[in-house]
Amino acid sequence: MSTFSEIRKVAFDTETTAPDPNEARIVTAALIVRGGGRPDAAMSWLINPGVPIPPETTEIHGIDDAKATAEGADPKAALDEIAGRLAQALLYGMPVVAFNLAYDWTVLTRELERHGLPSMADRLPGLSAPALVDSHVIDKQVDKYVRGTGRRKLQPTCERYGVVLEDWHTAEADALAALLIAEAQFERYSQLADMGPQQLFTAQKAWRAEQQAGLQKWFRTKATAEQGGDPNKVIDGSWPLVPAPRDGGER
Repeated sequence: MSTFSEIRKVAFDTETTAPDPNEARIVTAALIVRGGGRPDAAMSWLINPGVPIPPETTEIHGIDDAKATAEGADPKAALDEIAGRLAQALLYGMPVVAFNLAYDWTVLTRELERHGLPSMADRLPGLSAPALVDSHVIDKQVDKYVRGTGRRKLQPTCERYGVVLEDWHTAEADALAALLIAEAQFERYSQLADMGPQQLFTAQKAWRAEQQAGLQKWFRTKATAEQGGDPNKVIDGSWPLVPAPRDGGER
């Protein structure tokens, strides 16, 4: 039986305009294809998001309005290509890996809606539990007692799994990091390798709901005001798709 590190799979990452996946526009995106006894392949996109890029997000990914306007692709064409390649991989049976996958999956879903493009569900007929692998959700499940503020972010998580990268906060680097973390997880935790795609999909959905419920409880009962504590705090636990706002507000 092939191990997870040996099979052909795709890693996915986006850099965007906002932390809320229902509002964010994609500025850069990358797919990293690895395994299966074939050379690695990388695909990346720079997209004109059609809205101003806030300075705080430019500081993260390095893309400002001038660069996106001058060099960015038409969003409709680029988004259709990204979604098409992901759907093709999933229909072929290749896992798609991301770190905090619910963010990227939701961003892509909302972007497809904005541009009148077929949704991921439309592109995956009959595939109710696609082979999605979220190395962030898995990490919080298999290693529950990580101490220290920010230790669940991508770079510290790489350190814990022995993943070494030099170029951070590009979509290509973050996609590769997510993929290498997942390979290390499947090698370290045999229970993951024992799950089929549908079982793992269902498990991650339940793990995410439990994790976010725990985070919500912390914000409501233990967090200080400086930490964002609020007795009415709501943390959505949906996975892989975060629901759109019910009030029909701007997305």
